Amino acid sequence: ATGSVCVLRMSCGVAQAVQNDSCTCNLLLLLLLQVSIVIEQLLRLLHHCGMPLTDVDLIHGDGRVVNELLLRAKPRSTLFTGSQRVAEKLALDLQGKVFLEDAGYDWKVLGPDVAELDYVAWQADQDAYACSGQKCSAQSLLLMHRNWRKAGLLEQLKARASTRQLSDLTIGPVLTWTTKAMLDHMNKLLQLPGAQLLWGGQPLQGHSIPDCYGAIQPTAVFVPLEAMREPEALQLVTTEVFGPFQVITEFDDGQLQSVLDVLEGMSHHLTAAVVSNDLPFLQKVLANTVNGTTYAGIRARTTGAPQNHWFGPAGDPRGAGIGTPEAIRLVWSCHREIIHDFGPCTATSELKQS
Repeated sequence: ATGSVCVLRMSCGVAQAVQNDSCTCNLLLLLLLQVSIVIEQLLRLLHHCGMPLTDVDLIHGDGRVVNELLLRAKPRSTLFTGSQRVAEKLALDLQGKVFLEDAGYDWKVLGPDVAELDYVAWQADQDAYACSGQKCSAQSLLLMHRNWRKAGLLEQLKARASTRQLSDLTIGPVLTWTTKAMLDHMNKLLQLPGAQLLWGGQPLQGHSIPDCYGAIQPTAVFVPLEAMREPEALQLVTTEVFGPFQVITEFDDGQLQSVLDVLEGMSHHLTAAVVSNDLPFLQKVLANTVNGTTYAGIRARTTGAPQNHWFGPAGDPRGAGIGTPEAIRLVWSCHREIIHDFGPCTATSELKQS
């Protein structure tokens, strides 16, 4: 039987493959078909650098083929990075023997203390649109205190988004959502009460990107906080679009509990950011949220891991981790004990029954 299986997006494939190798597991590795050739080249580089050829088996294939392989191989453990739907299917198929890093719908809260406006705008633009939003830690929901709107944050974000272009790859093709699918989702959001398109919302022009991929301008839709309180609306708002797309809302001093209610209502809790140097505000938000990796402070971001710390979801015992010795032990190893007892043995005449 295969020791462990790794089913990943490219963004996590490098880290997890190398971390698995450090635990000497027998690894079978599958990545999304569109980027599978990239991980193959990485493995060839690792072989060149001395990694034994037998450490990692790489398979190219679609989900149905690999699902059947998993059912037949009965791996001791499987790490899956990807959609919530597939993650839940694997959990049932493999009788719970899975670690999951799924559905990264990530939020950022901007507190009442406006500071470093230019830097915060730059970081928010990076979090939402770098790599065309194709990061499981991308900023999908921006909840700003009204003071940030008054300070001109939206104008700065719109200006930065407008400079992204295909010619320098600051915007590019989306691998897992078509243009139509992203724009259809946008139009559904715009039907919510008070919703409006802030910028973007149009297909990219002047390119040869195939229709099976996505190509849209960096896009943001404003949805009032009150509209998110309905369960159906919250489910729509928190649908992860793996592309250059975000939802923005605002709140005032009396609406912080409503913000926390929205955050608690999400089903998956990967990364988050609380942009504030207001200590009581930070304490309130951090104490009432459960994300696995949360950045706090005026420089807070949603992206950046796994550079030097834990990266992974919280609130689910199946949650996986990347980036630290603790994460490696959790995902690629397990606790076991061997008790040595060699003697000498006590004479049986001295032993009593109980």
